[in-house]
Amino acid sequence: MRVLITTLSVAVMAVLGNPGYQLVTALHAGADVDALQIPSSGASPAGESGEALTSPGTASGNIGEAVSVASAREGVITGAEILLRDSLHLVRGKRIGLITNPTALTHDGKHTIDLLAENPEVKLQVLFAPEHGLRGGMDAGAHIANGTDLPSGLPVRSLYGETMKPTREMLRDVDILVFDMLDISARTYTYIWTMTLAMEAAAEAGIPFLVLDRPNPVTGKVGGPLPSMSALRTGPRITGHWPVPFRHGMTPGEIARYANGEFGVGASLTVVPVEGWHRTDWYDGTGLPWVNPSPNIRSLDAALNFTGLGSLEATSLSLGRGTDEPFTVVGAPWLDTDALLQRLSTYSIPGAVFEATRFVPSGDGWMQFRGTSVKGVRIRILDRDLYDPSFVSLVLLAEVYRLHPRQLGMNSMKHVMDDSTAEEIRRGVDPVQIAARWRTEDEAWQNRTAMYRLYQ
Repeated sequence: MRVLITTLSVAVMAVLGNPGYQLVTALHAGADVDALQIPSSGASPAGESGEALTSPGTASGNIGEAVSVASAREGVITGAEILLRDSLHLVRGKRIGLITNPTALTHDGKHTIDLLAENPEVKLQVLFAPEHGLRGGMDAGAHIANGTDLPSGLPVRSLYGETMKPTREMLRDVDILVFDMLDISARTYTYIWTMTLAMEAAAEAGIPFLVLDRPNPVTGKVGGPLPSMSALRTGPRITGHWPVPFRHGMTPGEIARYANGEFGVGASLTVVPVEGWHRTDWYDGTGLPWVNPSPNIRSLDAALNFTGLGSLEATSLSLGRGTDEPFTVVGAPWLDTDALLQRLSTYSIPGAVFEATRFVPSGDGWMQFRGTSVKGVRIRILDRDLYDPSFVSLVLLAEVYRLHPRQLGMNSMKHVMDDSTAEEIRRGVDPVQIAARWRTEDEAWQNRTAMYRLYQ
């Protein structure tokens, strides 16, 4: 495993979870320790996962020792800002292909496109657009066309249209692929899989791949079902390329390291980590501006809810698309709301309350029950740290099925959930028991993947 060290007077790196890695210390300010080799006593996936730059304020583990809490809490600094501050050598003189969207902002609201385009030491060559478009606003599932980005004048190549993976022709004039956008920690959210597909393309083209990391906005908590590879392959790779729990709890950089190390992607990967973020931190405590990562994720609560309720989009329930409160309501025209609320009251669900509501979805884009009055339940989050969206989605699925087994379709549930949850619900298995299985599987997964995490 190679570790790069930049602008540190003392940088201590220990790769946790693998006793074969040695502790390495650099003792000189601004030490130029490129391609530092850390020998291992045996083969390890971590050895293929990619480089991680160390920077002050990052957590101990795979990227270095944390500085004082007071310093780390002054604000989170994104990977893009760190790249420009002290790691520009990674892209200097190279033709850059940038995969990004509107969330790639610094503290003062500058976009990574503008920062790179204005820098005379690099050449921003081409932009790549994920789902919802380079500048955002496109509806879920809408194909993105190739074109030109008017503000920058740069060509835009779509990664959510005829292809979802960069072609060799798209990369013909690119020396390095760079990824910078916010993810929301949900397996079916497409951005991280746009990244891993692009990593595959970079490996095949023989060019390096650089992730400018960003915080996980809903903390590093993990929860929900973990599918097998065969279950994932029942659906598209863009909503589940590799097995992770539905709420995976990783940053984009950590997912990149996991994919590269665990599944042999083979990318020449470097991650520029976030500075000052901890796994218990919520996005509204980072000091970074919030930009809706997609049209229907309009708040941090909606992002948190999506890490559980997103799995219910494989059913015939509406999650509020086409309303002013997407991913805070659940409903259907045929739903017995009173009976459902009574059933929900029998569970211990801390951190949230449930209220009866009605809504009428309208407008453009994909949605359930457009123009129809929908009876539903509103989820009001009272304590984000106590609230468990994975368990809430499971209880809703089980109880709506008990009330309306014929109306509640459960399509593609292996891909969206896992190999057995839908069948367990059909058999009437207690959701508490299913959730206990999820926790056991998730804990084992977290232990297996600890080597890929960059933050405490």
